[in-house]
Amino acid sequence: MGNLSIITEFLLMEFSSSRELQILHAALFLLIYLAAVLGNLLTCAAIITDPHLHYPMYFFLSNLSLLDIGTISVTLPKFIVNSLRGVQSLSLLGCAAQMFFFILFATTEFALLVAMSYDRFVAICQPLHYGIIMTPARCLWTAAGSWLSGLFYSAVHTGNMFRLPFSGSNVIHQFFCDVPHVLKVLASDVFNTEFVLIIASSYLFLFCFAFLIASYARIFSSVLKIPSVEGRYKAISTCSPQMIILMLFLSCSIMAVFRDTSDTSPIQNLLTAMAYTTLPPLLNPLIYSLRNQKVSAATGKMIKRMFFQRKKH
Repeated sequence: MGNLSIITEFLLMEFSSSRELQILHAALFLLIYLAAVLGNLLTCAAIITDPHLHYPMYFFLSNLSLLDIGTISVTLPKFIVNSLRGVQSLSLLGCAAQMFFFILFATTEFALLVAMSYDRFVAICQPLHYGIIMTPARCLWTAAGSWLSGLFYSAVHTGNMFRLPFSGSNVIHQFFCDVPHVLKVLASDVFNTEFVLIIASSYLFLFCFAFLIASYARIFSSVLKIPSVEGRYKAISTCSPQMIILMLFLSCSIMAVFRDTSDTSPIQNLLTAMAYTTLPPLLNPLIYSLRNQKVSAATGKMIKRMFFQRKKH
């Protein structure tokens, strides 16, 4: 009868039984969370306030920063609160919410990265037609389509996985409601349906991935044809941040999909999950600040204005 008990809440992994280490974990991850949110908020504010950054490339970047804030806000705040309170429980509704928003933000971010690769393709390979192709209205529709596709994809998967009661073990060997661990406790018919959905959606992701490879291949072939070294450097510098972020996103996604979900050590589980839930939101603002002079300059000017205005008042 124990195997037939209905799950009403999940138990997240306890990474340490020591109260001091739990508080230390909470303080450390609070600093990481604040740094990631602050970096992405500064990026969004710099793009909005600087008229020189009102271009499609930076419009997509501002959306990417909002997604990064959402991604890290889905997992870390709950983990910080649980560490401070010394509890590991997560309600069934909370688990569904975490999974829904995590899939939403991850899928939308992938769609935006595809749009950003096309934007750089048009800017470098068809510069004379850039203003005609990447119009403000088209950019808005592209961003809206990315968010809607993420919303639809997340709703389908989350709705399917939570359409029947869970039974069996309610222990999740992770600090948040991770998809692979929830798949382990699904009913057989739900798991089969979810497996078919994942296979079907994999073809779409493979098509988008092929589009990304083709876009950057065309970009590099066009860059190599530029006669001047300065021109080649300028062209590469405009698309290198997107490429670095794309490689970071894909590597973290591969790690999330193909990692071992067996009962490994708590520290190993923590480090693995942190790699694909925390690193991209934390590093993306740094990548753009270091690799894009316009963004870093606009951020610096905005910070100076804020401090100077405070001093005057």
